[in-house]
Amino acid sequence: MNFNKAVILAIILFVFVPVFSQKQSEIAVLRFNELEPYLHFRNDTTYIVNFWATWCVPCRKELPVFENIHNEYLGKPLKVLLVSLDFPSQIESGLKPFLVKNNITANVILLNDPNSNSWINKVDSSWSGSIPATLIYKNEFRLFLEKELDYDTVKSIILKTI
Repeated sequence: MNFNKAVILAIILFVFVPVFSQKQSEIAVLRFNELEPYLHFRNDTTYIVNFWATWCVPCRKELPVFENIHNEYLGKPLKVLLVSLDFPSQIESGLKPFLVKNNITANVILLNDPNSNSWINKVDSSWSGSIPATLIYKNEFRLFLEKELDYDTVKSIILKTI
């Protein structure tokens, strides 16, 4: 392995991968440029990236779907990342209590980049900006859905990627 590849691997392992293995008491607050690499991994893992907020009723309704998928695929090449669009000032008073109350153990980050017009199209060019919105991808497979999802729908998509 040459030096550049070793540096890139070290960056992935020590900077990016921890978001997928954090403790719920530690919610990373990222700008979009810090989140963007999570939208483009190329390996044997299927990634589910869900954009949501505690104030969004359809988002709250579908969160158990992602939690169930997260638990079902623990230790397998599938990662769930829940990207909260709540305000950073509400992490302690709103987001963390919500996650505890609803037994959410999937990985959660808070996206703190209010200029959404600068990054929405970078997630998917079809995204209007409404939530819930979910990106499911693995290598060349990429599917973006801007609606509330149910377990059967998510499971059938996952099976296409395995």
